[in-house]
Amino acid sequence: MPETPVFTSAAVAAPHGLAAQAGQTVLAQGGNAIEAMVAMAASIAVVYPHMNGIGGDGFWLVRERGGRVRGIEACGPAGRLATIQRYREKDYDAIPARGPDAMVTVAGAVGGWRLALELARALGGRLPLETLLADAIGQARNGVPVSPSEARYVPQELDTLHDAPNFAPTFLKDGKPYPAGETRALPRLAATLEQLAHAGLGDFYRGDVAREIGADLERLRAPVTRADLEAYAAVERAPLSIRRRDATLYNFPPPTQGLAALLILGIFDRLTIAEAESTAQYHGLIEATKRAFAIRDRVVTDFGRLRHDPAAFLTPERLAREAAQIDMGRAARVPLPDPGHGDTVWMGAIDKDGLAVSYIQSVYWEYGSGTVLPATGICWQNRGMSFSLDPEAVNPLEPGRRPFHTLIPALACFDDGRVMSYGSMGGDGQPQFQAQIFSRYADYGMSVADAVDAPRLLYGRTWGAPSLSVKVEDRFDPACIAALGRLGHEIEELGGSYIDSLGHAGMLVRHARNGRIEAIHDPRSDGGALGL
Repeated sequence: MPETPVFTSAAVAAPHGLAAQAGQTVLAQGGNAIEAMVAMAASIAVVYPHMNGIGGDGFWLVRERGGRVRGIEACGPAGRLATIQRYREKDYDAIPARGPDAMVTVAGAVGGWRLALELARALGGRLPLETLLADAIGQARNGVPVSPSEARYVPQELDTLHDAPNFAPTFLKDGKPYPAGETRALPRLAATLEQLAHAGLGDFYRGDVAREIGADLERLRAPVTRADLEAYAAVERAPLSIRRRDATLYNFPPPTQGLAALLILGIFDRLTIAEAESTAQYHGLIEATKRAFAIRDRVVTDFGRLRHDPAAFLTPERLAREAAQIDMGRAARVPLPDPGHGDTVWMGAIDKDGLAVSYIQSVYWEYGSGTVLPATGICWQNRGMSFSLDPEAVNPLEPGRRPFHTLIPALACFDDGRVMSYGSMGGDGQPQFQAQIFSRYADYGMSVADAVDAPRLLYGRTWGAPSLSVKVEDRFDPACIAALGRLGHEIEELGGSYIDSLGHAGMLVRHARNGRIEAIHDPRSDGGALGL
C-alpha cells in the first residue's frame, strides 16, 4: 500500500514534478495557495503541453480561511465569427477537431489567473508576477525533458493534428514526436510569458500579446478576433453544493458538468452501500453516473442561457428520488451520447493559513486544435467542438456563447474541520473519478494515497465504437468484475494496472486539529505532492 505524504503547514499536488516544484517554491517564499497555483498553472502549461496550455481554459474553487468558497470561471466564449452558417458554408457537419476552424473560442485561462491574483492580494498575497512566472519562463526558454505521459500518448486524429499550422516545428522532431526524456524548448512561449510577467496578465487580452494573437488569428482565418479578446474577462461564480453525511461538497456550476459530480455522490450516498470495494459499490456508482449524466445532458449549457436551475436537482428529495430508481440487481440500459474526450490537468494547493485551492486547466483534446500561433508560441484549444451545429440543440454554436465544459474542480469541507481539495482529468470520466476517490476516502476509510492509487473504472462509450462499456483496470478483484458482468454491465478490461485514460487524480486533506496536510497526486501521471 502506498504511503500518504504528510506536510506540516502547506502542500501542493500536480501531475508533473516541475509544476509541483514551482508551487512549493512560491510557498517557501511566503506566497499563499492562490499564488502557488498561478505558478503551477504557468509551469504545467510548459511542461505538459499535451494536456493544457495558456491557449485554453481554467476553473477555480477557492476556500478562504473563514469558510467562504468562491468560484472563478475562466472559459472563453465563441468568437464573433463563429456562426453555424459559417461552418455549414464550409460543408462541415460538425466543428472539426484540428486546425484553425477548431479554434472556436477565446482562451480564458490567463484571465482566470488574473482574477485569482486579485483575490490573492485581497487575502494578503504580495509576491510579484515576475516571481510567480519565473519557473515557467525558464522551463520554456531552456527546455525540459519531455514527460513519459506525453511520449506515450497517441492523440486522436493524428494526421490532422500533425498537419495543423505550426504544430510540427513546435512539437515534432524530424516529423516525429519527441521521445521521453529528450529536452524540448518553447522559446516563443517563453517570450510571451516574459512579456506577461512584465506587462501584466491583462496584456494577453488588451496589450502587445493580444495584438500578436489577434494578427495571427486573422491570418489563420480563425473565428476568434482581437475584439473578442478585448471583450473577455473571467468572472466569479457561486459554486454548487450538497450536504452529504458529515461534509459539504462543492463543485462548479454550468457550463461545467459539476452538477453531474455532485449528483453521482448524492445519489450514491442514498444507496447506503456498506461494503468497500464490492460489486454493490461499483454497480451503485455506475448506475448513479447514468442518472447523473441523463440530467446533465439536458440541463448544462452556458450559465447565462440556463433553462433549469441546477440546484433544483440537488435537493435531498430529488437525490432520494433518483436513488430510488436504481435497481441494485440489474444494470439500467440508459443510452449516452458520445463522451466528452478531454486531456486536462487538475492541481491542488493548501497553505499555512488554510486557504485551499482546487484548479483545473485544459486545451480539451491533446494539444487542443494543434494550431500554434507563430508569433506567441501559444497552442490554441479546441473546446468549441462541444458546440452543436444544430440550432435546436442544448448547446448550439453562436457568437458569445460559452461551450459545455467537462472541467470540474472539487472541494469538500468536513464537520470536524478537515478541508479537501480534489479532482481529476479525464473528460466524461472526471465526475466518475471524483466520486470514486472521494467515496473511498470519506465513506470507506481509505487513506488519501490508497484512495487515489486504487484501480478505477469508467462508464461510457469506447472511443470510436458504438457500444457502451465499463472500462476497468486490471487490479480489480476478478470476482467483482465477473459479478458486474452478471448484472448486465458490458465489461472492457483495458489490460493495464495504471491507465492514463482513467484519470490523473489528486487529493489534499488539511486537518484542523494540527494544520497538517496529507497530499498525493496520481501514480498514473508524472507528478506528485510537495510542501513545507
